[in-house]
Amino acid sequence: MKKTFIIFLLSCMSFSLNAQELITFPASDSIPHNNDFSVKVRIAGGQWQELYEYEALVDMHNVTKSSMVNFDFKGTVEFSVTYNRGKVQSARIRPLSYGFEPKIKGNTITFSLSKPANLSLEVNGDIFHNLQIFTNSPETFKPDSKDPNVIYFAAGLHKVKDNVLNVPSGKTVYLAPGAVLKASIHCENVKDIRICGRGIIYKANDGVGVNFSDNIIIEDLVFLNPDHYTVSSGQSTNLTIKNIRSFSAKGWGDGIDLFSNNNVVIDGVFMRNSDDCIAIYGHRWKFYGDCKNIVVKNAALWADVAHPILIGTHGNPEPGKSETLENIKFENIDILNHDESQINYQGCMSINVSDENLARNIYFENIRVEDFEQGQLLNLRVTYNKKYAKAPGRGIENVFFKNITYTGKNANISIIEGYSPERSIKNIVFEGLKINGTEISDQSIKKGYKQLSDFARFYEGLYIEGLVYKSLNETSK
Repeated sequence: MKKTFIIFLLSCMSFSLNAQELITFPASDSIPHNNDFSVKVRIAGGQWQELYEYEALVDMHNVTKSSMVNFDFKGTVEFSVTYNRGKVQSARIRPLSYGFEPKIKGNTITFSLSKPANLSLEVNGDIFHNLQIFTNSPETFKPDSKDPNVIYFAAGLHKVKDNVLNVPSGKTVYLAPGAVLKASIHCENVKDIRICGRGIIYKANDGVGVNFSDNIIIEDLVFLNPDHYTVSSGQSTNLTIKNIRSFSAKGWGDGIDLFSNNNVVIDGVFMRNSDDCIAIYGHRWKFYGDCKNIVVKNAALWADVAHPILIGTHGNPEPGKSETLENIKFENIDILNHDESQINYQGCMSINVSDENLARNIYFENIRVEDFEQGQLLNLRVTYNKKYAKAPGRGIENVFFKNITYTGKNANISIIEGYSPERSIKNIVFEGLKINGTEISDQSIKKGYKQLSDFARFYEGLYIEGLVYKSLNETSK
């Protein structure tokens, strides 16, 4: 009986070890190393493996060298991170919603992770010389390098002619672990393309451009410091952007910009950009048409400059050709920073319609906004931005905010305002809005002579109809 129990126990231990896996990637010295941190990881109780700490530039106003590591795993992994810049007085891991409580011993910080996540480890409150940690489940898709329909980049540095890779229809572009591609990837008038892998696109002019195309998938890659956009897409359909990670530190360094796109899913991304992280527009340049059916979910957005989320600035002002931005949903998102000194461009969640755009049927649900450097929690305006537009917007209608939280002290007064009686804001609903733990609703606040917007620090301007604040637990009548 005793022997049977020991065999059973050893069998369980063997199964447990087999159920865990740690996959580190070949390092590439074509990208500078940052020695601010020394990072080791291991399967719980196993042997430590050292990681290569890549340099990732952040914040165009004061370009700083942050750090980045990445790897795959399943099971539970343990981290040992040594801080090499000085004494560790405090450490935190964000998003704060994950609830990590790292341990500190001397200059070493330890914690564990049981499922893949995109994290920022910050020592002594420093959000610029921080360590970004990107993890994935092990790859299940590994294309054959000899397949004629696969454009395969093995580990190492790769360059292409004119620094642009033009991808034909039906192809897969795969960057293997350790691959570094110093070029933009363009999808122009094509369809059925997959761009993926564990590699890095490094210092390209743009990361990926998708124009006049259909059924394009972009997933899992890391984009380090493109000159402009990480992903830009114009007049395309059925675009999926999944689990990409992005840094930018130059002007016009937007994360993901959509112009007149339809049917887009953005899932699991980490965007740290020196301009808008995610922007949704109508017409601009050679792109025309409405922008509809967009879902952004399970994301972390970090705007070192400008907006984490922006909708509406660009459109078609020509008479009879106005465009609509509609059926857009943001859900389960952590906003980690917003820093914008220009009042006209503030708002973690911003809908600013110009150029005859109409924005309607827009949903924000389960959005957690941490304290940020400078800006507004939200900005809803029908406006005429004469710097970028040729006409005011048509209106904003049917915007629903559910379970939105902001915890902090740096937010300026948010703005909600229409342009004229004909270009107004209609039907804006806040359900379960919490500012520093206080729900903004009649059930939670005795407002007296004040408006609920006063407690939220929202300015209610002219030309607004149907602005409602209600409790998350309030039953519909």
